[in-house]
Amino acid sequence: MINFERKELYDVYDLAELFRLLRSEGGCPWDRAQTHASIRRNMIEEAYEAAEAIDSGSPDRLRDELGDVLMQVVLHAQMETETGTFSLNDVADGACRKLIDRHPHLFGGADAPVDWEELKRQQRGQALQSDAMDDVSRALPALWQADKLQAKAARTGFDWPDALRACSKIEEETDELRRALQGDGNVREELGDLLFAVVSAGRLAGIDPEEALCAACAKFRRRFRAVEEAAAAGDKPMSDLTLEEWIARWKAAKENS
Repeated sequence: MINFERKELYDVYDLAELFRLLRSEGGCPWDRAQTHASIRRNMIEEAYEAAEAIDSGSPDRLRDELGDVLMQVVLHAQMETETGTFSLNDVADGACRKLIDRHPHLFGGADAPVDWEELKRQQRGQALQSDAMDDVSRALPALWQADKLQAKAARTGFDWPDALRACSKIEEETDELRRALQGDGNVREELGDLLFAVVSAGRLAGIDPEEALCAACAKFRRRFRAVEEAAAAGDKPMSDLTLEEWIARWKAAKENS
């Protein structure tokens, strides 16, 4: 039995103490067995669930999901506290210092807002924009990686003038993918180049590529359900539909969605 004071309202310090107890001798075997690597995916999943809660517009759901994200942060910090490298307070200290340093116009040292990207480069001793690109997390979804890399490259002038001009690259990459599918080239590489070009056009149009694709996925779900329900109401199962019938049903679903 763990001795922990029950309260009507807990705070962040209580959460930190709970994880200390859970990972202590006599604590929870599961929590004690975890490492940064073993719960890495948990951090990612909880962040996505928090993002979905934001999209839902529900404050209660968001509060719950932010709590799950916070649990991940505190648990990772507790693991480092046990080895003596850093604590949750050190994490908070670093975050506070970063916010102060990036708002010199509010906390002294500058008369006007500064360029965050340039300030980060200076603070990190990055001489080249390529150095800043290396800071883009490789764990990000690939569409966001592409978007961030392109945005950093654009700061040097390496960019298309507008979204319409970027579409010419999409056409070029589509042709190269088509040739690769016919045996002249690397399909995987050409598909990646095409997706990268599509992100460029979206970025210049002010469209978040990840949000655009998520919206397309949601639309596909709705339309596929409509096609499937129409098939179920008819006398022909989905597996027996011809390509022409699929196309006709899909067009009908598009018109009604």
